[in-house]
Amino acid sequence: MPKTLHVPLVDAERRRPSARARAARRFGGQSGLALVAGAFTLAQLTLVRPGMGLGWDEVVYVSQVSPQAPAAFFSAPRARGVSLLAAPIASWSTSTALLRVYMALLSGLGLFLALRAWRGLFPMRVLALAGALFATLWMTLFYGPQVMPNYWVAIGGLALVGYFLRAQANRFDRAALWGVGLSAALMAWMRPTDAVWVTLPLLAVLVCVRRWRRWPLLASLVVGLSAGALEWVVEAYVAYGGLRQRLSDASLVQGGLGWNLAVDDQLRSLVGRTLCRPCTAPWPHPAVLIWWFVLPLLAALGLAVAVRAGRTAVTLLPLTCAATAAFPYLFLIGYAAPRFLQPAYALLALPVAAALVHLVTPPRSRTRRKVAVTLVALGLVGHLAIQYAVLNHIVDRTHDARRDWARTAAELHRLGVRPPCLLTEYEAIPIAFYTGCSSANTDGNNANTTPQDIERTARRLPVAALVAPEGQPPAYARTWPHHRIGEMRMYVAPASSAGRGPGT
Repeated sequence: MPKTLHVPLVDAERRRPSARARAARRFGGQSGLALVAGAFTLAQLTLVRPGMGLGWDEVVYVSQVSPQAPAAFFSAPRARGVSLLAAPIASWSTSTALLRVYMALLSGLGLFLALRAWRGLFPMRVLALAGALFATLWMTLFYGPQVMPNYWVAIGGLALVGYFLRAQANRFDRAALWGVGLSAALMAWMRPTDAVWVTLPLLAVLVCVRRWRRWPLLASLVVGLSAGALEWVVEAYVAYGGLRQRLSDASLVQGGLGWNLAVDDQLRSLVGRTLCRPCTAPWPHPAVLIWWFVLPLLAALGLAVAVRAGRTAVTLLPLTCAATAAFPYLFLIGYAAPRFLQPAYALLALPVAAALVHLVTPPRSRTRRKVAVTLVALGLVGHLAIQYAVLNHIVDRTHDARRDWARTAAELHRLGVRPPCLLTEYEAIPIAFYTGCSSANTDGNNANTTPQDIERTARRLPVAALVAPEGQPPAYARTWPHHRIGEMRMYVAPASSAGRGPGT
């Protein structure tokens, strides 16, 4: 029988049984992780604020389970996992604030459980610092309380690699085997293609490296991925013409997968652009970018420290999974969004935290240690200040944009466009949800109808075509009465506005 590769378990408290270590054991050694997760939840509720309206992608996911409006068009790349995650609240309540609080609590719990999966592999102080580093990135705080899948892929990937290493270290650890399966299922439930990229190194070592080959572990990983992706695959055959067609459609929605250097796009998006497509924005201030270049250097230092300590696998595997998770979003698509790299950031946080702890930990001379502590502390304070500045900017901008959608919905109601109704064209998907209407488009990634169908609908239901400031109305709406709110024009079908003046 081949040997299982030894993955050394680390328990810093056992090596140094101080009073602090005894207290940590008394609280299960996890109070630091709970504190980080709790602070993360409070920071979301304080800095992002529960009153922020739903965004475009959130509307798509929430509308699948919400009574507020008919379900929006569900394009090929999307998966329904995050819709179902939000369903316990979104299925009966239209309160965005309540949904935000629920998602913030869930994201804090998810962070705690994902970090807990690594207990024994890194000292608790490293895990707590890693959690804090990931949790204080502006994109983690911004998307934590949102109904978006990327954070949950990150949490699933972080937990998966931890459970995987624990299962390798102890073949009798049934809890770790279950953790591998459930974590893989969570990722595939949220975004099946992302789950495959994250798990590629794990599958490779299980199949190709004899010392790592454990069939129960491979079965747990494959079954977890299959269970999580099952609904997406079945839906591909039911609604998209088959799995190959759905994958092809998903590639087209993303601009066609192929060699595309998107590293510069990701850098431009770090200033707070939630979607950089096309990414023609100017370069951010160097202070906004510096952490992105320091990150791989610290990760490399963390790996060097691990190699010297004879614990290479525990650090190399999350680094490799981070690299494969980031690869498609850095080199295969022609645009960027900071949330795409959340799984990579979560996995990189561990070796980075280990490197920072190494820098400030003896044995060192007292002077060198003071210098190291000072530099690390100043670096972290500066990093936090920059992350807060970007977060504050994007939160303010997002609140304003979503209030504009709410105002447009109120104006549509005033003009007589009330449920059941239909909106089409510019920003129809989010504004339709705010209005309580269906949405439809005749072209683009969300095309799901024809002009003839819209004209027929306009004879029996309130219909409005929304036009961007620089745009032109579609041919079928050019003769409809039009109104303006801000810079947007709204062409309302005559049957919609007849006898429906203000107050009716």
